[in-house]
Amino acid sequence: MSLHLHRTPRPTALTQYTIALLLALLALLLTVGCRTPSADAAVTSSRVVVPVRAPSEEIVGQEVAVLTEAPNVPAPITRTHATKVIVNLDVVEKTMRLADSVSYNMWTFGGSVPGRFIRVREGDLVELHLKNDKTSSMPHNIDLHAVTGPGGGAKSSMTLPGGESVFTFSALNPGLYVYHCATAPIPMHMANGMYGMILVEPKTGLPKVDREFYVMQSEFYTPGKYGDKGLQPFDMDKGIDERPTYVVLNGSVGAMTGEHALQAKVGERIRLFVGDAGPNLTSSFHVIGEVFDNVYQEGGTLATQHNVQTTLIPAGGATIVEFGVEKKDDLIMVDHSIFRAMNKGAMGMIHVTGEDNPKVFAVVKGLVGGGH
Repeated sequence: MSLHLHRTPRPTALTQYTIALLLALLALLLTVGCRTPSADAAVTSSRVVVPVRAPSEEIVGQEVAVLTEAPNVPAPITRTHATKVIVNLDVVEKTMRLADSVSYNMWTFGGSVPGRFIRVREGDLVELHLKNDKTSSMPHNIDLHAVTGPGGGAKSSMTLPGGESVFTFSALNPGLYVYHCATAPIPMHMANGMYGMILVEPKTGLPKVDREFYVMQSEFYTPGKYGDKGLQPFDMDKGIDERPTYVVLNGSVGAMTGEHALQAKVGERIRLFVGDAGPNLTSSFHVIGEVFDNVYQEGGTLATQHNVQTTLIPAGGATIVEFGVEKKDDLIMVDHSIFRAMNKGAMGMIHVTGEDNPKVFAVVKGLVGGGH
């Protein structure tokens, strides 16, 4: 007598896939069939609808903007209404220090590199006066990334040496924005120092901090090597190849080191408005010895990340970082594409004073003089 066992054939991989697909479709149909009107409303409400922005209907009075040279920032805006803000910005071409014993013919907004920091309030009507010094060798204009309008203002602001142009714009979108010259050849004008930042402060303001600073990274392209002495001209070929000789913070090597270091005290909260003028490189911004409590990515008005070590800033973009200072010492600002910091100049310093707290950090054992 023989015993035959009848077994169910094992499903093939294709059969298993088909069964899984049918079960997924059934689950989807049940979900759709069981959805209630309130569930649909919840899904709809979770989508952010951005309205078309409109200029402020009421502009009260007027004021002349206070513009500051980096690393300084104008004081926070305390008024609660929109006003007409007059911005006077002069273009000046002049020879300036690029590094020790190295000079460069900078093209500037306001006589400094980076250009003057502009601070307005969301809803303000801005009247911008661009004056090009009579000694300038070139016409210049301005493109503000905060502007809704033709060329960010560039089409309306082409200014010959000795001339002046005026245009107005409504500060519709809050945030931190780059501005730069957009006269052809645009890369050359930017590489020669023509950039800065404008903050359109939200109507509700920014959270209170103890100190604010203006930091902007940029590149210089010279035929001479890093540190070659004398007056260095612009090298277009290096610019096209994206091979900067210098990558600096606030316009020159050492602009924020030594006696020019930023100053802070233990227990203070710091806000850095950080821009990247490029014209080519993305910045990997980092502060050695600190962690960013809040990062407003790409210059927006929401703190989108917390507890960040290094944040990316695109060329022509910006970011806002905030952190508390818990330990006295020197905090080092760098582009963490580290050869740029150590070999091309992308380094700055925040000198922190005050009472030390060994609970934050303390040396238990380390090198003592003489290597012992």
